[in-house]
Amino acid sequence: MHTVAVLALDGVIPFDLSTPIEVFSRTRLPDGRPGYRIRVCGERPEIDAGAFTLRAPWGLDGLGTADTIIVPGTADPTAPLAPAVRDALCAAAANGTRIASICTGAFPLAAAGLLDGLRATTHWAAADLLAAAHPDIDVDPDVLYVDNGRILTSAGAAAGLDLCLHLIRQDHGSAVAADAARLSVMPLEREGGQAQFIVHDRPPAPQGATLEPLLAWLQDNLGSDLTLADIAARAGISTRTLIRRFREQTGTTPLQWLHRARVRQAQHLLEATHHSVERIGAQVGFGSPTAFRDRFKKTTGVSPNAYRRAFG
Repeated sequence: MHTVAVLALDGVIPFDLSTPIEVFSRTRLPDGRPGYRIRVCGERPEIDAGAFTLRAPWGLDGLGTADTIIVPGTADPTAPLAPAVRDALCAAAANGTRIASICTGAFPLAAAGLLDGLRATTHWAAADLLAAAHPDIDVDPDVLYVDNGRILTSAGAAAGLDLCLHLIRQDHGSAVAADAARLSVMPLEREGGQAQFIVHDRPPAPQGATLEPLLAWLQDNLGSDLTLADIAARAGISTRTLIRRFREQTGTTPLQWLHRARVRQAQHLLEATHHSVERIGAQVGFGSPTAFRDRFKKTTGVSPNAYRRAFG
Protein backbone atom coordinates (compact mmCIF):
# COMPACT_ATOMS: atom_id res chain seq x y z
CA MET A 1 0.00 0.00 0.00
CA HIS A 2 1.19 3.51 -0.82
CA THR A 3 2.44 5.28 2.31
CA VAL A 4 1.99 9.04 2.65
CA ALA A 5 4.03 10.75 5.36
CA VAL A 6 2.76 14.19 6.39
CA LEU A 7 5.59 16.18 7.97
CA ALA A 8 4.54 18.42 10.86
CA LEU A 9 7.04 21.18 11.55
CA ASP A 10 6.83 23.66 14.43
CA GLY A 11 4.19 26.27 13.66
CA VAL A 12 2.42 23.99 11.20
CA ILE A 13 -0.82 25.44 9.79
CA PRO A 14 -3.60 23.07 10.94
CA PHE A 15 -5.62 23.44 7.72
CA ASP A 16 -2.62 22.49 5.59
CA LEU A 17 -1.83 19.57 7.90
CA SER A 18 -5.35 18.16 7.91
CA THR A 19 -5.93 18.43 4.14
CA PRO A 20 -3.71 15.53 3.02
CA ILE A 21 -4.65 13.47 6.08
CA GLU A 22 -8.35 13.72 5.29
CA VAL A 23 -8.13 13.38 1.51
CA PHE A 24 -5.73 10.44 1.41
CA SER A 25 -7.23 8.59 4.37
CA ARG A 26 -10.69 8.61 2.74
CA THR A 27 -9.48 7.48 -0.69
CA ARG A 28 -10.86 4.07 -1.67
CA LEU A 29 -9.90 1.80 -4.54
CA PRO A 30 -12.61 0.26 -6.77
CA ASP A 31 -12.65 -2.91 -4.64
CA GLY A 32 -13.13 -0.88 -1.45
CA ARG A 33 -9.60 -1.17 -0.11
CA PRO A 34 -7.93 1.99 1.20
CA GLY A 35 -5.65 3.63 -1.33
CA TYR A 36 -3.15 4.99 1.17
CA ARG A 37 -1.54 4.48 4.56
CA ILE A 38 -1.07 7.79 6.42
CA ARG A 39 1.73 8.72 8.81
CA VAL A 40 2.05 12.01 10.66
CA CYS A 41 5.74 12.60 11.29
CA GLY A 42 7.11 15.32 13.57
CA GLU A 43 10.53 16.86 13.93
CA ARG A 44 9.92 16.41 17.66
CA PRO A 45 7.38 14.34 19.63
CA GLU A 46 5.29 17.45 20.32
CA ILE A 47 4.67 20.11 17.67
CA ASP A 48 3.33 23.62 18.17
CA ALA A 49 0.33 23.95 15.86
CA GLY A 50 -0.78 27.37 17.06
CA ALA A 51 -4.18 26.78 18.66
CA PHE A 52 -3.11 23.36 19.98
CA THR A 53 -0.10 21.11 20.51
CA LEU A 54 0.22 18.10 18.23
CA ARG A 55 1.68 14.79 19.35
CA ALA A 56 3.13 13.14 16.25
CA PRO A 57 3.06 9.31 16.24
CA TRP A 58 6.13 9.14 14.00
CA GLY A 59 9.49 10.88 14.05
CA LEU A 60 11.64 11.85 11.10
CA ASP A 61 12.54 8.19 10.61
CA GLY A 62 8.99 7.73 9.30
CA LEU A 63 9.94 9.67 6.19
CA GLY A 64 12.55 7.14 5.14
CA THR A 65 10.14 4.42 4.03
CA ALA A 66 7.33 6.63 2.74
CA ASP A 67 6.33 6.65 -0.94
CA THR A 68 5.15 10.26 -0.75
CA ILE A 69 6.03 13.03 1.69
CA ILE A 70 3.73 16.03 2.10
CA VAL A 71 5.14 19.18 3.75
CA PRO A 72 2.33 21.48 4.98
CA GLY A 73 2.85 25.22 5.43
CA THR A 74 4.00 26.88 8.62
CA ALA A 75 3.02 30.18 10.21
CA ASP A 76 6.58 31.53 9.91
CA PRO A 77 8.04 30.40 6.59
CA THR A 78 11.30 32.22 7.34
CA ALA A 79 12.05 30.06 10.40
CA PRO A 80 15.36 28.19 9.99
CA LEU A 81 15.06 24.59 8.87
CA ALA A 82 16.45 22.17 11.42
CA PRO A 83 19.46 20.27 10.03
CA ALA A 84 17.83 16.94 10.89
CA VAL A 85 14.74 17.85 8.85
CA ARG A 86 16.86 19.04 5.93
CA ASP A 87 18.90 15.84 5.96
CA ALA A 88 15.76 13.68 6.12
CA LEU A 89 14.16 15.49 3.16
CA CYS A 90 17.33 15.37 1.09
CA ALA A 91 17.83 11.67 1.83
CA ALA A 92 14.25 10.93 0.81
CA ALA A 93 14.64 12.92 -2.41
CA ALA A 94 17.89 11.10 -3.21
CA ASN A 95 16.02 7.80 -2.81
CA GLY A 96 13.38 8.88 -5.34
CA THR A 97 10.60 9.60 -2.86
CA ARG A 98 7.89 11.90 -4.21
CA ILE A 99 7.84 15.09 -2.13
CA ALA A 100 5.09 17.72 -2.27
CA SER A 101 4.43 20.93 -0.37
CA ILE A 102 1.26 22.79 0.50
CA CYS A 103 1.24 26.59 0.81
CA THR A 104 4.39 27.84 2.58
CA GLY A 105 5.60 24.26 2.85
CA ALA A 106 7.60 25.23 -0.24
CA PHE A 107 10.01 27.13 2.03
CA PRO A 108 11.41 24.02 3.78
CA LEU A 109 11.83 22.36 0.38
CA ALA A 110 13.65 25.46 -0.85
CA ALA A 111 15.84 25.58 2.26
CA ALA A 112 16.78 21.94 1.63
CA GLY A 113 17.81 22.84 -1.92
CA LEU A 114 15.14 20.62 -3.47
CA LEU A 115 13.63 23.39 -5.60
CA ASP A 116 16.84 24.82 -7.06
CA GLY A 117 16.46 25.30 -10.80
CA LEU A 118 12.81 24.28 -10.72
CA ARG A 119 9.50 26.05 -11.23
CA ALA A 120 7.52 26.21 -7.99
CA THR A 121 4.61 27.96 -6.34
CA THR A 122 3.42 28.88 -2.87
CA HIS A 123 0.71 31.05 -1.35
CA TRP A 124 0.53 34.20 -3.49
CA ALA A 125 1.16 36.42 -0.44
CA ALA A 126 4.49 34.66 0.17
CA ALA A 127 5.60 34.29 -3.46
CA ASP A 128 7.75 37.43 -3.52
CA LEU A 129 9.43 36.36 -0.28
CA LEU A 130 10.23 32.93 -1.70
CA ALA A 131 11.60 34.42 -4.91
CA ALA A 132 13.76 36.93 -3.04
CA ALA A 133 15.16 34.35 -0.62
CA HIS A 134 15.80 31.74 -3.32
CA PRO A 135 16.61 33.37 -6.68
CA ASP A 136 17.45 29.99 -8.24
CA ILE A 137 13.76 29.03 -8.06
CA ASP A 138 11.34 30.05 -10.82
CA VAL A 139 8.44 31.13 -8.59
CA ASP A 140 5.04 31.19 -10.32
CA PRO A 141 2.43 32.86 -8.07
CA ASP A 142 -0.46 32.38 -10.51
CA VAL A 143 -1.01 28.61 -10.50
CA LEU A 144 -2.67 26.20 -8.08
CA TYR A 145 0.18 23.70 -8.18
CA VAL A 146 3.37 22.81 -10.06
CA ASP A 147 4.34 19.23 -10.87
CA ASN A 148 8.05 18.68 -11.54
CA GLY A 149 7.76 14.92 -11.42
CA ARG A 150 9.17 13.84 -8.05
CA ILE A 151 8.92 17.34 -6.54
CA LEU A 152 5.60 19.20 -6.43
CA THR A 153 4.45 22.45 -4.84
CA SER A 154 1.00 23.94 -4.36
CA ALA A 155 -0.46 27.33 -3.57
CA GLY A 156 -2.24 28.33 -0.40
CA ALA A 157 -4.96 26.63 1.60
CA ALA A 158 -7.54 24.98 -0.70
CA ALA A 159 -4.93 24.49 -3.44
CA GLY A 160 -3.63 21.68 -1.25
CA LEU A 161 -6.83 19.81 -2.12
CA ASP A 162 -6.13 20.28 -5.82
CA LEU A 163 -2.62 18.93 -5.33
CA CYS A 164 -3.79 15.87 -3.37
CA LEU A 165 -6.43 15.03 -5.99
CA HIS A 166 -3.78 15.38 -8.69
CA LEU A 167 -1.55 12.89 -6.85
CA ILE A 168 -4.44 10.45 -6.40
CA ARG A 169 -5.18 10.62 -10.12
CA GLN A 170 -1.50 9.90 -10.86
CA ASP A 171 -1.49 6.92 -8.52
CA HIS A 172 -4.90 5.35 -9.08
CA GLY A 173 -6.55 6.97 -12.10
CA SER A 174 -9.34 9.46 -12.69
CA ALA A 175 -12.20 7.36 -11.35
CA VAL A 176 -10.63 6.99 -7.90
CA ALA A 177 -9.64 10.67 -7.90
CA ALA A 178 -13.17 11.70 -8.89
CA ASP A 179 -14.58 9.67 -6.01
CA ALA A 180 -12.13 11.34 -3.60
CA ALA A 181 -13.13 14.73 -5.01
CA ARG A 182 -16.81 14.02 -4.37
CA LEU A 183 -16.06 13.05 -0.78
CA SER A 184 -14.16 16.34 -0.41
CA VAL A 185 -17.01 18.26 -2.10
CA MET A 186 -14.46 19.54 -4.62
CA PRO A 187 -14.35 19.57 -8.41
CA LEU A 188 -11.62 17.27 -9.71
CA GLU A 189 -10.24 20.23 -11.65
CA ARG A 190 -10.94 23.83 -10.70
CA GLU A 191 -11.20 26.64 -13.20
CA GLY A 192 -8.24 29.03 -13.25
CA GLY A 193 -5.29 29.43 -10.90
CA GLN A 194 -4.59 31.41 -7.76
CA ALA A 195 -4.11 34.61 -9.79
CA GLN A 196 -7.83 35.23 -9.35
CA PHE A 197 -7.31 35.50 -5.58
CA ILE A 198 -4.36 37.90 -5.67
CA VAL A 199 -5.26 41.34 -4.36
CA HIS A 200 -3.47 44.33 -5.89
CA ASP A 201 -4.77 47.63 -4.50
CA ARG A 202 -2.67 49.31 -7.16
CA PRO A 203 0.05 48.04 -9.47
CA PRO A 204 3.29 48.66 -7.60
CA ALA A 205 5.66 51.60 -7.78
CA PRO A 206 8.12 52.69 -5.09
CA GLN A 207 6.82 55.48 -2.87
CA GLY A 208 8.32 58.78 -3.95
CA ALA A 209 9.13 57.50 -7.44
CA THR A 210 9.18 60.19 -10.12
CA LEU A 211 6.37 58.36 -11.93
CA GLU A 212 4.05 58.42 -8.92
CA PRO A 213 1.99 61.45 -10.10
CA LEU A 214 1.65 59.89 -13.55
CA LEU A 215 0.53 56.58 -12.09
CA ALA A 216 -2.11 58.36 -10.01
CA TRP A 217 -3.33 60.12 -13.17
CA LEU A 218 -3.49 56.82 -15.05
CA GLN A 219 -5.48 55.26 -12.21
CA ASP A 220 -7.99 58.12 -12.44
CA ASN A 221 -8.28 57.79 -16.22
CA LEU A 222 -8.49 54.05 -16.76
CA GLY A 223 -11.64 54.42 -18.85
CA SER A 224 -9.98 56.68 -21.39
CA ASP A 225 -8.56 55.45 -24.69
CA LEU A 226 -4.89 55.97 -23.84
CA THR A 227 -1.98 55.32 -26.16
CA LEU A 228 1.70 55.20 -25.32
CA ALA A 229 2.05 58.64 -26.93
CA ASP A 230 -0.77 60.01 -24.74
CA ILE A 231 0.93 58.76 -21.58
CA ALA A 232 4.32 60.15 -22.64
CA ALA A 233 2.74 63.52 -23.46
CA ARG A 234 1.12 63.66 -20.03
CA ALA A 235 4.51 62.95 -18.44
CA GLY A 236 6.23 65.48 -20.68
CA ILE A 237 8.84 63.01 -21.87
CA SER A 238 9.54 60.93 -24.95
CA THR A 239 8.01 57.48 -25.34
CA ARG A 240 11.49 55.95 -25.17
CA THR A 241 12.23 57.68 -21.84
CA LEU A 242 8.76 56.72 -20.57
CA ILE A 243 9.35 53.04 -21.28
CA ARG A 244 12.79 53.15 -19.64
CA ARG A 245 11.48 54.85 -16.49
CA PHE A 246 8.58 52.43 -16.22
CA ARG A 247 10.97 49.51 -16.43
CA GLU A 248 13.20 51.05 -13.75
CA GLN A 249 10.44 52.04 -11.34
CA THR A 250 7.66 49.46 -11.84
CA GLY A 251 9.40 46.52 -13.50
CA THR A 252 6.94 46.53 -16.39
CA THR A 253 5.89 48.57 -19.43
CA PRO A 254 3.37 51.44 -19.41
CA LEU A 255 0.73 49.48 -21.31
CA GLN A 256 1.20 46.35 -19.20
CA TRP A 257 0.83 48.49 -16.09
CA LEU A 258 -2.33 50.02 -17.55
CA HIS A 259 -3.80 46.60 -18.44
CA ARG A 260 -3.18 45.33 -14.93
CA ALA A 261 -4.75 48.41 -13.34
CA ARG A 262 -7.79 48.08 -15.60
CA VAL A 263 -8.25 44.41 -14.71
CA ARG A 264 -7.96 45.22 -10.99
CA GLN A 265 -10.65 47.88 -11.35
CA ALA A 266 -12.79 45.44 -13.31
CA GLN A 267 -12.43 42.89 -10.49
CA HIS A 268 -13.77 45.47 -8.06
CA LEU A 269 -16.75 46.29 -10.31
CA LEU A 270 -17.53 42.61 -10.86
CA GLU A 271 -17.58 42.09 -7.09
CA ALA A 272 -19.45 45.26 -6.10
CA THR A 273 -21.92 45.99 -8.94
CA HIS A 274 -24.49 44.26 -11.11
CA HIS A 275 -23.25 45.96 -14.28
CA SER A 276 -22.94 43.72 -17.32
CA VAL A 277 -19.55 42.39 -18.30
CA GLU A 278 -19.72 44.46 -21.48
CA ARG A 279 -20.41 47.66 -19.54
CA ILE A 280 -17.60 47.00 -17.07
CA GLY A 281 -15.16 46.34 -19.89
CA ALA A 282 -16.03 49.69 -21.44
CA GLN A 283 -15.89 51.45 -18.06
CA VAL A 284 -12.30 50.38 -17.47
CA GLY A 285 -11.11 51.30 -20.94
CA PHE A 286 -11.17 48.17 -23.08
CA GLY A 287 -12.16 48.82 -26.67
CA SER A 288 -14.32 45.73 -27.09
CA PRO A 289 -15.91 43.01 -24.93
CA THR A 290 -13.65 40.44 -26.59
CA ALA A 291 -10.50 42.41 -25.73
CA PHE A 292 -11.72 42.75 -22.15
CA ARG A 293 -12.49 39.05 -21.73
CA ASP A 294 -9.18 38.00 -23.27
CA ARG A 295 -7.11 40.35 -21.09
CA PHE A 296 -9.08 39.52 -17.93
CA LYS A 297 -8.62 35.77 -18.40
CA LYS A 298 -4.95 36.16 -19.26
CA THR A 299 -4.39 38.11 -16.03
CA THR A 300 -6.59 36.18 -13.58
CA GLY A 301 -6.88 32.76 -15.17
CA VAL A 302 -10.68 32.87 -15.33
CA SER A 303 -13.32 34.67 -17.38
CA PRO A 304 -15.13 37.77 -16.00
CA ASN A 305 -18.32 35.74 -15.56
CA ALA A 306 -16.50 32.97 -13.69
CA TYR A 307 -14.85 35.58 -11.46
CA ARG A 308 -18.22 37.15 -10.67
CA ARG A 309 -19.71 33.75 -9.82
CA ALA A 310 -16.86 33.16 -7.37
CA PHE A 311 -16.62 36.61 -5.78
CA GLY A 312 -19.67 38.66 -6.68
